[in-house]
Amino acid sequence: MEQSNWLPEVIDDYVQAHTAVLPRELLDELERTTYLEVMRPQMLSGYLQGQYLALTSRLKRPNRILEVGTYTGYATICLAEGLTAGGILHTIDSNPELETVATKYIQRAARAEQIIQHQGDALQIIPTLDETWDLVFLDADKANYTAYYDLLFPRLPIGALLIADNVLWQGKVARGSHEKRASALAGFNKKGLKDTLVKNFL
Repeated sequence: MEQSNWLPEVIDDYVQAHTAVLPRELLDELERTTYLEVMRPQMLSGYLQGQYLALTSRLKRPNRILEVGTYTGYATICLAEGLTAGGILHTIDSNPELETVATKYIQRAARAEQIIQHQGDALQIIPTLDETWDLVFLDADKANYTAYYDLLFPRLPIGALLIADNVLWQGKVARGSHEKRASALAGFNKKGLKDTLVKNFL
């Protein structure tokens, strides 16, 4: 998945105006807060990606979701839209400075009972979670995507979905860049393509 800001501005504005965003006021406020108070606000998922995640979750109706990379909680709230009545979303982030913002908006979205926040290294936390995952969203340190894949694959039942953000890394992957994250993502993309047990698309 790539962010919508790679589209021409006029197209981006149009599709955002014609995309239903719920809960719109809360997500708008969270976006403003992120841009005013948080470093690197461009990491926010935003309207189109958020609603893609929400729609996917609603269609899947997952009982267990794992998100690696909470940031300020925008995608977290969107992913939670499709949870079953007894479903739980676990979200992990390594930056404790962002936890207060994410917690505030998760609570205001009335999702606190279904969302469990974890702070720390996802590679260390994931093995402690005794769950199988219906839906996984990777949006953290790109260099470790392959490590996350290897760690999570045994806990993905048939029909599970794994969504990985930024797999083209602003086009650098397709251009063969040797930048560390681009190279790591290229390896991750090749791994998914070669794995005969999965169906993948970019």
